[in-house]
Amino acid sequence: MSQQGAEDWWQKLYDDADAGSEPDPGDTLDQRFRSAATLMTGPAPDVPSARRAPEPDPPWPPAPPGRVPPARPSPDTPPPRPTAAERPPAAGEPARDATPAPTVPSAPAFDGPPTPAAAPPSVGSGMPARPVPGEPAAPPPGVVPPVVQPAQPGRSDPRVAGETGYARGDVVVPPVEGADARRWPPPPPGPGRVREAADVDESGAPEAPEAPDTPESPYGPRPAVRHLGDRAPTYAPEPGALPAADPAALDFLTPDTVLEGARYGTYTLRAASLRGDSARFRGEARRDLLLTARFGGGDDGLVLVVLAGGDRAAPGAREAAAELGHSVAAAVGRSRERLADDIRAGRREALLSGLQRLTDRGYGRLRARAAELGLAEEAYTAGLRGLLLPLDPACRNRVCFGAGAGGLFRLRAGRWQDLEPDGPTPGAFRFRAAVARPGDTLLLCSGGLADPLREEGLLADELASRWSQAEPPGLAAFLADTQLRLKGYADDRTAAAVWEA
Repeated sequence: MSQQGAEDWWQKLYDDADAGSEPDPGDTLDQRFRSAATLMTGPAPDVPSARRAPEPDPPWPPAPPGRVPPARPSPDTPPPRPTAAERPPAAGEPARDATPAPTVPSAPAFDGPPTPAAAPPSVGSGMPARPVPGEPAAPPPGVVPPVVQPAQPGRSDPRVAGETGYARGDVVVPPVEGADARRWPPPPPGPGRVREAADVDESGAPEAPEAPDTPESPYGPRPAVRHLGDRAPTYAPEPGALPAADPAALDFLTPDTVLEGARYGTYTLRAASLRGDSARFRGEARRDLLLTARFGGGDDGLVLVVLAGGDRAAPGAREAAAELGHSVAAAVGRSRERLADDIRAGRREALLSGLQRLTDRGYGRLRARAAELGLAEEAYTAGLRGLLLPLDPACRNRVCFGAGAGGLFRLRAGRWQDLEPDGPTPGAFRFRAAVARPGDTLLLCSGGLADPLREEGLLADELASRWSQAEPPGLAAFLADTQLRLKGYADDRTAAAVWEA
């Protein structure tokens, strides 16, 4: 074979269309070897005329990309004669049809570097070169493998199986532990137990992902708003429309619900006021007032709870309740030292006289205000209930007073006692001073709760069952108890309860 024929044969083998141009620096033997390795695992089909000796496995990883220098032929080995398919056509001879490429079988999974094939022939000597030990072999003639881009620095080689299995780029895929083994995806972070990747039973079947554990409240399940009786109330149990607001009187906005609580000495106080179902549906403001205040401190201190509520049919019921409650509370605060001393000493007559005088002054202001507004006295009024509790832990005297709509009840030994059996009397002043017993529960409420408590045995029995426990309810539970609904009772509800240890 002539020098020119050998060069043409080299170009045909590697599909170099332009023999005179410089080779592509990215197109190297190492790259072609990597491409061919993905298609086959065994050695390339042997060239009939090439004789090779067994060679050791090439080192891994392969040498950096670059052109392999042609090997010098050995003087002791005669050059093999090219076959008819390899010999270039002579001048004037018609071109021969290319022999069809052999069919390449589907390659199994890559399991390591393949055994090198025959080395390419040298260029410049006219004879094929002997294979160089440690260098990758070229693909067989007629097979054009796809070009594989060289691995980028810092990225895993896609052909190398590390500790966690087959790697593809930056994504590490866990190895498969058997033909039928499957993995559950890891659950998102949460309060539940973190599953391990191998949560499978002995039979090989994967376990179902566990649902996150919901932390349980130490006070039991959340109270639900429910109703008593066979018939459901007309209105929805939750607030609907908000009341209209005046931009010039935003300080007088009334929230839908007010919740309060305290603990002093031997008693626990719970108080709540919530808008009625009718007012929630119509977008009207809550008319009842709840005011809790502590005057002074130490054994001379005094806790005052004031409840005031007006008729929802009256146009100025909300303003009247607020004005009455604040005026009475302010008067009690100014007389705190004398009232506290009378309560600890048990001066019942002095307390009756003083509290009645304070209450009358409050109602007198309401009548004067009604005259200014041009309203009738019954259109601008409210019911009042007040409770005085000393901070002295050695004093168990409890004083209640008020007038108008409302009620005072006591829960003793699981049974309710109505301390105002004759009901509200117009213009009558209510006063009661008593010594609390351990286990008693004293309930002071507005007309919205006092009326159903007197008229519906279901509500009285339910509250007696809930409030006869060893410990008083929490704020949320007390609110849920206060808003137990019955059909036909949709007014505002305000209540203050005292549990005696």
